[in-house]
Amino acid sequence: MRTPRTAPRVSPVSSVPRAPRTRRAAAPTACAAALLLALAGTGTAPAAPARAPAAPVTATAPARDAFDPATVHRLDAAIDAVMKKTCLPGVTVGLWIPGRGAYVKAFGVSDTGTRAPMKTDMYTRIGSVTKTFTVTGVLQLVDRGRVGLDDPISTYVDGVPGGEHITVRQLAGMRSGLYDYTEDPRFLDALRADPHRSFTPREVLGYAFAHPPNFAPDAKWQYSNTNTVLLGLLVEKVSGQPLAGYLREHVLDPLKLSATALPSGSEFPEPHARGYTDFGPGGAVTDATDWNPSWGWAAGAMTSDLADLRAWVPALVGGKLLDPATQAQRMHLRPTGVPDVSYGLGIAAFSGWVGHNGELPGYETIAVGLPGPKGALRGTLVVLVNSDIDKGGSLSGQVARAVTKIVTPEHVWGPPAPAPTGDRTP
Repeated sequence: MRTPRTAPRVSPVSSVPRAPRTRRAAAPTACAAALLLALAGTGTAPAAPARAPAAPVTATAPARDAFDPATVHRLDAAIDAVMKKTCLPGVTVGLWIPGRGAYVKAFGVSDTGTRAPMKTDMYTRIGSVTKTFTVTGVLQLVDRGRVGLDDPISTYVDGVPGGEHITVRQLAGMRSGLYDYTEDPRFLDALRADPHRSFTPREVLGYAFAHPPNFAPDAKWQYSNTNTVLLGLLVEKVSGQPLAGYLREHVLDPLKLSATALPSGSEFPEPHARGYTDFGPGGAVTDATDWNPSWGWAAGAMTSDLADLRAWVPALVGGKLLDPATQAQRMHLRPTGVPDVSYGLGIAAFSGWVGHNGELPGYETIAVGLPGPKGALRGTLVVLVNSDIDKGGSLSGQVARAVTKIVTPEHVWGPPAPAPTGDRTP
Protein backbone atom coordinates (compact mmCIF):
# COMPACT_ATOMS: atom_id res chain seq x y z
CA MET A 1 0.00 0.00 0.00
CA ARG A 2 1.22 3.47 -0.80
CA THR A 3 1.09 5.96 2.03
CA PRO A 4 0.86 9.74 1.72
CA ARG A 5 4.48 10.71 1.91
CA THR A 6 6.25 13.21 4.04
CA ALA A 7 9.06 10.69 4.49
CA PRO A 8 12.29 10.73 2.50
CA ARG A 9 12.68 8.05 -0.12
CA VAL A 10 15.47 6.20 1.60
CA SER A 11 14.96 2.63 0.47
CA PRO A 12 17.15 1.59 -2.46
CA VAL A 13 14.29 1.24 -4.92
CA SER A 14 11.66 3.74 -3.81
CA SER A 15 12.26 5.95 -0.42
CA VAL A 16 16.69 31.77 -7.25
CA PRO A 17 17.27 34.42 -9.28
CA ARG A 18 14.45 34.79 -11.78
CA ALA A 19 15.39 33.75 -15.26
CA PRO A 20 15.65 36.53 -17.81
CA ARG A 21 14.62 34.47 -20.81
CA THR A 22 13.12 31.17 -21.93
CA ARG A 23 13.61 28.73 -24.72
CA ARG A 24 11.52 25.92 -26.14
CA ALA A 25 12.67 22.36 -25.66
CA ALA A 26 11.73 18.94 -27.01
CA ALA A 27 8.20 17.94 -28.01
CA PRO A 28 5.94 16.39 -25.37
CA THR A 29 5.69 12.63 -25.02
CA ALA A 30 2.61 10.45 -25.30
CA CYS A 31 2.54 9.84 -21.55
CA ALA A 32 1.77 13.54 -20.94
CA ALA A 33 -1.39 13.15 -22.97
CA ALA A 34 -2.25 10.04 -20.97
CA LEU A 35 -1.97 12.03 -17.73
CA LEU A 36 -4.30 14.70 -19.06
CA LEU A 37 -6.83 12.11 -20.22
CA ALA A 38 -6.78 10.43 -16.83
CA LEU A 39 -7.44 13.73 -15.05
CA ALA A 40 -10.27 14.56 -17.41
CA GLY A 41 -11.84 11.22 -16.52
CA THR A 42 -11.70 11.83 -12.76
CA GLY A 43 -13.27 15.26 -12.81
CA THR A 44 -10.50 16.57 -10.55
CA ALA A 45 -8.89 18.98 -12.98
CA PRO A 46 -10.28 21.81 -15.08
CA ALA A 47 -11.83 20.68 -18.33
CA ALA A 48 -9.30 20.63 -21.13
CA PRO A 49 -8.93 19.21 -24.61
CA ALA A 50 -7.62 15.64 -24.64
CA ARG A 51 -4.25 16.51 -26.01
CA ALA A 52 -0.72 16.67 -24.70
CA PRO A 53 0.49 19.70 -22.74
CA ALA A 54 2.54 22.33 -24.44
CA ALA A 55 6.14 21.55 -25.24
CA PRO A 56 8.37 21.84 -22.17
CA VAL A 57 9.70 25.30 -21.51
CA THR A 58 12.99 25.90 -19.75
CA ALA A 59 14.09 29.00 -17.90
CA THR A 60 17.81 29.55 -17.61
CA ALA A 61 20.18 31.19 -15.19
CA PRO A 62 22.03 34.24 -16.50
CA ALA A 63 24.59 33.20 -19.11
CA ARG A 64 27.51 34.64 -17.15
CA ASP A 65 26.74 32.19 -14.31
CA ALA A 66 25.98 29.17 -16.46
CA PHE A 67 27.89 25.94 -16.81
CA ASP A 68 29.77 25.41 -20.04
CA PRO A 69 27.49 24.70 -23.04
CA ALA A 70 28.45 21.03 -23.25
CA THR A 71 27.46 20.40 -19.61
CA VAL A 72 24.23 22.36 -20.04
CA HIS A 73 23.37 20.26 -23.09
CA ARG A 74 24.03 17.02 -21.17
CA LEU A 75 21.91 18.17 -18.24
CA ASP A 76 19.05 19.23 -20.52
CA ALA A 77 19.09 15.87 -22.26
CA ALA A 78 19.31 13.86 -19.04
CA ILE A 79 16.37 15.65 -17.42
CA ASP A 80 14.31 15.38 -20.59
CA ALA A 81 14.99 11.64 -20.66
CA VAL A 82 13.73 11.23 -17.08
CA MET A 83 10.60 13.19 -17.91
CA LYS A 84 9.87 11.04 -20.93
CA LYS A 85 10.45 7.81 -19.02
CA THR A 86 8.34 8.76 -16.01
CA CYS A 87 5.62 10.95 -17.54
CA LEU A 88 6.63 13.71 -15.13
CA PRO A 89 4.51 16.82 -15.85
CA GLY A 90 7.01 19.42 -14.67
CA VAL A 91 10.28 19.83 -12.82
CA THR A 92 12.44 22.71 -11.63
CA VAL A 93 16.15 22.13 -11.03
CA GLY A 94 18.54 24.52 -9.32
CA LEU A 95 22.20 23.53 -9.22
CA TRP A 96 25.03 25.74 -8.01
CA ILE A 97 28.66 24.57 -8.06
CA PRO A 98 31.13 27.29 -6.92
CA GLY A 99 33.82 27.84 -9.50
CA ARG A 100 31.94 25.89 -12.17
CA GLY A 101 28.61 27.53 -12.69
CA ALA A 102 24.88 27.52 -12.09
CA TYR A 103 22.04 25.68 -13.75
CA VAL A 104 18.52 26.99 -13.02
CA LYS A 105 15.76 25.67 -15.25
CA ALA A 106 12.13 24.67 -15.27
CA PHE A 107 10.86 22.00 -17.64
CA GLY A 108 7.41 20.85 -18.64
CA VAL A 109 4.07 22.14 -17.44
CA SER A 110 2.73 23.45 -14.16
CA ASP A 111 -0.85 22.64 -15.12
CA THR A 112 -1.81 19.80 -17.44
CA GLY A 113 -5.19 21.37 -18.10
CA THR A 114 -4.15 24.87 -19.14
CA ARG A 115 -0.70 23.73 -20.38
CA ALA A 116 0.92 26.62 -18.50
CA PRO A 117 4.68 26.15 -18.32
CA MET A 118 6.57 25.33 -15.15
CA LYS A 119 8.55 28.36 -13.94
CA THR A 120 11.46 28.77 -11.57
CA ASP A 121 9.70 31.31 -9.32
CA MET A 122 6.74 29.10 -8.38
CA TYR A 123 5.88 28.07 -4.84
CA THR A 124 5.68 24.39 -3.95
CA ARG A 125 4.76 22.09 -1.09
CA ILE A 126 8.02 20.73 0.34
CA GLY A 127 6.91 17.67 2.31
CA SER A 128 9.54 16.32 4.68
CA VAL A 129 11.99 19.13 4.04
CA THR A 130 9.73 20.67 6.71
CA LYS A 131 11.52 18.46 9.25
CA THR A 132 14.74 20.38 8.81
CA PHE A 133 12.98 23.57 9.94
CA THR A 134 11.16 21.96 12.87
CA VAL A 135 14.27 20.26 14.21
CA THR A 136 16.25 23.48 13.82
CA GLY A 137 13.67 25.11 16.09
CA VAL A 138 14.16 22.35 18.66
CA LEU A 139 17.94 22.70 18.54
CA GLN A 140 17.68 26.45 19.06
CA LEU A 141 15.82 25.73 22.27
CA VAL A 142 18.65 23.38 23.21
CA ASP A 143 21.11 26.23 22.66
CA ARG A 144 19.06 28.45 24.96
CA GLY A 145 19.12 25.85 27.70
CA ARG A 146 15.38 25.33 27.58
CA VAL A 147 15.48 21.78 26.20
CA GLY A 148 17.93 18.93 26.75
CA LEU A 149 18.64 16.59 23.87
CA ASP A 150 18.70 13.65 26.25
CA ASP A 151 15.59 14.69 28.16
CA PRO A 152 12.63 12.32 27.84
CA ILE A 153 9.83 13.64 25.66
CA SER A 154 7.47 13.11 28.62
CA THR A 155 9.12 16.18 30.19
CA TYR A 156 7.47 18.33 27.52
CA VAL A 157 4.57 16.38 25.96
CA ASP A 158 2.04 14.30 27.87
CA GLY A 159 0.47 11.07 26.72
CA VAL A 160 3.35 9.51 24.77
CA PRO A 161 3.44 5.74 25.36
CA GLY A 162 6.80 4.98 26.97
CA GLY A 163 7.61 8.68 26.72
CA GLU A 164 9.72 8.59 29.85
CA HIS A 165 12.19 6.38 27.96
CA ILE A 166 12.21 8.21 24.60
CA THR A 167 14.55 11.19 24.33
CA VAL A 168 14.39 14.32 22.24
CA ARG A 169 17.56 13.16 20.48
CA GLN A 170 15.96 9.84 19.54
CA LEU A 171 12.91 11.58 18.11
CA ALA A 172 15.03 13.95 16.00
CA GLY A 173 17.22 11.07 14.84
CA MET A 174 14.33 8.74 13.90
CA ARG A 175 15.31 6.19 16.53
CA SER A 176 12.32 6.32 18.93
CA GLY A 177 10.59 3.15 17.76
CA LEU A 178 7.21 4.92 17.69
CA TYR A 179 4.77 3.74 15.03
CA ASP A 180 4.40 6.05 12.01
CA TYR A 181 0.79 7.25 11.85
CA THR A 182 1.00 7.56 8.06
CA GLU A 183 1.18 3.75 7.95
CA ASP A 184 -2.07 3.32 9.89
CA PRO A 185 -4.90 1.93 7.69
CA ARG A 186 -7.56 3.93 9.53
CA PHE A 187 -5.65 7.15 8.98
CA LEU A 188 -5.15 6.34 5.30
CA ASP A 189 -8.83 5.59 4.87
CA ALA A 190 -9.79 8.87 6.57
CA LEU A 191 -7.41 10.91 4.44
CA ARG A 192 -8.43 9.17 1.24
CA ALA A 193 -12.12 9.68 2.05
CA ASP A 194 -11.66 13.44 2.53
CA PRO A 195 -8.24 14.84 1.66
CA HIS A 196 -9.51 18.38 2.34
CA ARG A 197 -10.25 17.72 6.01
CA SER A 198 -8.16 19.20 8.79
CA PHE A 199 -6.21 17.02 11.22
CA THR A 200 -4.82 18.24 14.52
CA PRO A 201 -1.45 17.04 15.82
CA ARG A 202 -3.16 15.15 18.63
CA GLU A 203 -5.49 13.45 16.14
CA VAL A 204 -2.66 12.03 14.06
CA LEU A 205 -0.75 11.02 17.17
CA GLY A 206 -3.83 9.08 18.23
CA TYR A 207 -3.43 6.87 15.16
CA ALA A 208 0.21 6.25 16.06
CA PHE A 209 -0.36 5.57 19.74
CA ALA A 210 -3.00 2.95 18.97
CA HIS A 211 -0.08 0.72 17.92
CA PRO A 212 2.67 -0.67 20.11
CA PRO A 213 6.18 0.66 19.46
CA ASN A 214 8.04 -1.06 16.65
CA PHE A 215 11.17 -1.47 18.79
CA ALA A 216 12.83 -0.21 21.95
CA PRO A 217 14.19 3.36 21.84
CA ASP A 218 17.53 3.61 20.03
CA ALA A 219 17.50 -0.09 19.08
CA LYS A 220 17.60 0.86 15.41
CA TRP A 221 16.66 3.53 12.87
CA GLN A 222 13.19 3.75 11.34
CA TYR A 223 11.59 6.75 9.71
CA SER A 224 8.43 7.92 11.47
CA ASN A 225 6.51 11.15 10.99
CA THR A 226 5.19 10.68 14.52
CA ASN A 227 8.60 11.73 15.84
CA THR A 228 8.55 15.18 14.24
CA VAL A 229 4.94 15.91 15.14
CA LEU A 230 5.94 15.36 18.77
CA LEU A 231 8.87 17.73 18.32
CA GLY A 232 6.49 20.35 16.95
CA LEU A 233 4.40 20.06 20.10
CA LEU A 234 7.58 20.37 22.16
CA VAL A 235 8.45 23.66 20.44
CA GLU A 236 4.98 25.01 21.14
CA LYS A 237 5.02 23.93 24.80
CA VAL A 238 8.48 25.34 25.57
CA SER A 239 8.28 28.53 23.51
CA GLY A 240 4.65 29.37 24.26
CA GLN A 241 4.14 30.14 20.57
CA PRO A 242 2.33 28.34 17.75
CA LEU A 243 4.88 26.39 15.73
CA ALA A 244 4.29 28.50 12.61
CA GLY A 245 4.92 31.70 14.54
CA TYR A 246 8.02 30.35 16.27
CA LEU A 247 9.54 29.21 12.97
CA ARG A 248 8.75 32.55 11.34
CA GLU A 249 10.37 34.56 14.15
CA HIS A 250 13.38 32.39 14.94
CA VAL A 251 14.20 30.48 11.74
CA LEU A 252 12.68 32.07 8.64
CA ASP A 253 12.93 35.81 9.32
CA PRO A 254 16.58 35.73 10.49
CA LEU A 255 17.49 34.18 7.14
CA LYS A 256 15.05 36.37 5.15
CA LEU A 257 13.17 33.31 3.90
CA SER A 258 10.03 35.28 3.10
CA ALA A 259 8.66 32.70 0.64
CA THR A 260 8.64 29.87 3.20
CA ALA A 261 5.78 29.22 5.60
CA LEU A 262 3.93 26.62 7.64
CA PRO A 263 0.27 26.97 6.62
CA SER A 264 -2.55 26.28 9.04
CA GLY A 265 -4.61 24.57 6.33
CA SER A 266 -4.60 24.19 2.58
CA GLU A 267 -3.54 27.78 1.82
CA PHE A 268 -0.89 27.92 -0.89
CA PRO A 269 0.72 31.14 -2.23
CA GLU A 270 0.52 32.04 -5.91
CA PRO A 271 2.01 31.30 -8.32
CA HIS A 272 2.27 27.56 -7.79
CA ALA A 273 2.22 24.47 -9.93
CA ARG A 274 -0.69 22.04 -9.80
CA GLY A 275 0.31 18.78 -8.12
CA TYR A 276 -0.74 15.33 -9.36
CA THR A 277 -1.05 12.10 -7.41
CA ASP A 278 -2.47 8.60 -7.65
CA PHE A 279 -3.21 8.42 -3.92
CA GLY A 280 -6.93 7.92 -4.07
CA PRO A 281 -9.61 5.33 -4.77
CA GLY A 282 -8.45 2.91 -7.43
CA GLY A 283 -5.22 4.79 -8.01
CA ALA A 284 -6.85 7.32 -10.33
CA VAL A 285 -4.73 10.33 -11.25
CA THR A 286 -5.96 13.26 -9.19
CA ASP A 287 -5.15 16.95 -8.80
CA ALA A 288 -4.01 17.22 -5.15
CA THR A 289 -2.99 20.88 -5.23
CA ASP A 290 -5.57 22.09 -2.74
CA TRP A 291 -5.58 19.07 -0.44
CA ASN A 292 -5.09 19.98 3.19
CA PRO A 293 -1.57 19.01 4.38
CA SER A 294 -2.40 19.59 8.06
CA TRP A 295 -1.90 15.87 8.69
CA GLY A 296 1.81 16.45 7.99
CA TRP A 297 2.12 19.61 10.14
CA ALA A 298 5.62 19.80 11.72
CA ALA A 299 6.67 16.78 9.68
CA GLY A 300 5.64 17.84 6.21
CA ALA A 301 3.20 20.73 5.63
CA MET A 302 5.45 23.69 4.72
CA THR A 303 5.54 25.62 1.44
CA SER A 304 8.56 27.32 -0.11
CA ASP A 305 10.22 28.13 -3.43
CA LEU A 306 13.48 27.55 -5.26
CA ALA A 307 15.19 30.74 -4.12
CA ASP A 308 14.42 30.19 -0.44
CA LEU A 309 15.50 26.56 -0.52
CA ARG A 310 18.76 27.58 -2.20
CA ALA A 311 19.38 29.95 0.72
CA TRP A 312 18.23 27.44 3.33
CA VAL A 313 20.60 24.62 2.35
CA PRO A 314 23.89 26.33 3.29
CA ALA A 315 22.34 27.69 6.50
CA LEU A 316 21.11 24.20 7.40
CA VAL A 317 24.28 22.29 6.53
CA GLY A 318 26.54 25.00 7.95
CA GLY A 319 24.58 25.44 11.18
CA LYS A 320 24.10 29.17 10.73
CA LEU A 321 21.35 29.39 13.36
CA LEU A 322 22.94 27.04 15.91
CA ASP A 323 25.89 26.95 18.25
CA PRO A 324 28.80 24.97 16.72
CA ALA A 325 28.60 22.24 19.39
CA THR A 326 24.88 21.74 18.74
CA GLN A 327 25.42 21.67 14.98
CA ALA A 328 28.11 19.03 15.48
CA GLN A 329 25.57 16.86 17.30
CA ARG A 330 23.04 17.43 14.54
CA MET A 331 25.61 16.36 11.94
CA HIS A 332 26.49 13.14 13.76
CA LEU A 333 25.18 11.04 10.88
CA ARG A 334 24.44 7.45 11.81
CA PRO A 335 23.76 4.48 9.51
CA THR A 336 20.14 3.80 8.61
CA GLY A 337 20.52 0.33 7.18
CA VAL A 338 19.94 1.76 3.70
CA PRO A 339 23.05 1.82 1.46
CA ASP A 340 24.61 5.28 1.11
CA VAL A 341 22.02 6.89 3.43
CA SER A 342 22.74 8.12 6.96
CA TYR A 343 20.71 10.29 9.31
CA GLY A 344 21.52 12.87 11.94
CA LEU A 345 19.08 15.11 13.81
CA GLY A 346 16.45 16.09 11.27
CA ILE A 347 19.01 15.90 8.49
CA ALA A 348 20.10 13.15 6.10
CA ALA A 349 23.05 12.32 3.89
CA PHE A 350 22.49 10.72 0.50
CA SER A 351 25.70 9.57 -1.17
CA GLY A 352 27.47 12.59 0.34
CA TRP A 353 24.71 15.13 -0.35
CA VAL A 354 23.36 16.49 2.95
CA GLY A 355 19.93 17.97 3.62
CA HIS A 356 16.54 16.35 3.18
CA ASN A 357 13.96 15.28 0.65
CA GLY A 358 10.22 15.18 0.93
CA GLU A 359 7.10 13.85 -0.69
CA LEU A 360 3.40 14.24 -0.16
CA PRO A 361 0.50 13.81 -2.58
CA GLY A 362 1.23 15.90 -5.66
CA TYR A 363 4.74 17.12 -4.90
CA GLU A 364 8.31 15.99 -4.33
CA THR A 365 11.28 18.07 -3.20
CA ILE A 366 15.02 17.63 -2.70
CA ALA A 367 17.11 20.34 -0.99
CA VAL A 368 20.70 19.30 -0.32
CA GLY A 369 24.28 20.50 -0.27
CA LEU A 370 27.61 18.81 -0.84
CA PRO A 371 29.90 19.69 2.09
CA GLY A 372 33.46 20.74 1.32
CA PRO A 373 36.50 21.75 3.36
CA LYS A 374 36.16 24.23 6.23
CA GLY A 375 32.37 24.16 6.13
CA ALA A 376 32.01 25.54 2.60
CA LEU A 377 29.60 23.84 0.23
CA ARG A 378 30.98 22.31 -2.95
CA GLY A 379 27.50 22.36 -4.39
CA THR A 380 23.81 23.01 -3.75
CA LEU A 381 21.02 21.07 -5.43
CA VAL A 382 17.27 21.75 -5.32
CA VAL A 383 14.77 19.63 -7.26
CA LEU A 384 11.03 20.41 -7.30
CA VAL A 385 8.48 18.23 -9.12
CA ASN A 386 4.70 18.48 -9.34
CA SER A 387 3.81 14.80 -9.15
CA ASP A 388 4.39 11.89 -6.81
CA ILE A 389 3.18 9.29 -9.32
CA ASP A 390 6.45 7.42 -9.15
CA LYS A 391 7.39 5.18 -12.03
CA GLY A 392 10.46 3.13 -11.24
CA GLY A 393 11.24 5.01 -8.02
CA SER A 394 11.03 8.53 -6.65
CA LEU A 395 10.62 11.08 -9.44
CA SER A 396 12.72 13.71 -7.70
CA GLY A 397 15.36 11.09 -6.94
CA GLN A 398 15.56 10.06 -10.57
CA VAL A 399 16.09 13.68 -11.60
CA ALA A 400 18.73 14.14 -8.90
CA ARG A 401 20.51 10.99 -9.99
CA ALA A 402 20.56 12.10 -13.63
CA VAL A 403 21.98 15.50 -12.64
CA THR A 404 24.61 14.24 -10.19
CA LYS A 405 25.89 11.57 -12.58
CA ILE A 406 26.97 14.45 -14.80
CA VAL A 407 28.19 17.11 -12.36
CA THR A 408 29.41 15.08 -9.35
CA PRO A 409 30.12 11.54 -10.59
CA GLU A 410 31.89 10.78 -7.31
CA HIS A 411 28.64 11.57 -5.45
CA VAL A 412 25.76 10.15 -7.49
CA TRP A 413 22.34 10.36 -5.88
CA GLY A 414 20.92 6.96 -5.00
CA PRO A 415 20.88 3.65 -6.84
CA PRO A 416 19.73 3.19 -10.43
CA ALA A 417 15.95 3.14 -10.67
CA PRO A 418 14.43 -0.21 -11.59
CA ALA A 419 12.40 -0.55 -14.75
CA PRO A 420 8.72 0.28 -14.17
CA THR A 421 6.66 -2.83 -13.38
CA GLY A 422 3.20 -1.41 -13.97
CA ASP A 423 0.85 1.01 -12.33
CA ARG A 424 0.50 0.89 -8.57
CA THR A 425 -2.69 1.33 -6.62
CA PRO A 426 -3.16 2.39 -3.03
